[in-house]
Amino acid sequence: EEVQRETAYPDGKVEKVLKNGCHLIFFPNGTWKKVGSDGKTVTITFFNGDVKQVLPDQTVIYYYADAKTTHTTYADGLEVLQFSNGQIEKYYPDGKKEITFPDQTIKNLFTDGQEESIFPDGTIVRIQRDGSKTIEFNNGQRELHTSQFKRREYPDGTVKTVYVDGQQETKYVSGRVRVKDKDGNVIMDTKV
Repeated sequence: EEVQRETAYPDGKVEKVLKNGCHLIFFPNGTWKKVGSDGKTVTITFFNGDVKQVLPDQTVIYYYADAKTTHTTYADGLEVLQFSNGQIEKYYPDGKKEITFPDQTIKNLFTDGQEESIFPDGTIVRIQRDGSKTIEFNNGQRELHTSQFKRREYPDGTVKTVYVDGQQETKYVSGRVRVKDKDGNVIMDTKV
């Protein structure tokens, strides 16, 4: 671009106004700033390689050169961090956090303390504030983990529960119930 005007300041700063209306300001430490012809788009390239952009809608994009990480802050308060390994973290104005890991696992952290992880194979794990956990597998099975037991529910309606003392109880759709002690010995079986 052709320079329309150039001004050198006593502090070492140099400002160039281009014919297209852009302003370029060069600082003695190697940092430079570009103000777009619209006056609203600003890009600052720092001496360490970091780059900060402010867009007309007030979106701020900051690239950390050493960490190869981009931090975008939108006008509505949403913040998005993109890391060089492919991980993406979103921080919502309401306090919710969403992390997408390089393997495409998505973890949501809610403001009420609940967590949800969605794995690439379709498995979903939800953790409640009390520590109980629900796992929904892509084959239709479901597990519930509490401080008292672990229960697996099968698509055919069978439910198997293992209690903290090791006792196991299996309820079949047919109505049959089988209970085993902690060593696996059958202590009750209602065959129907």
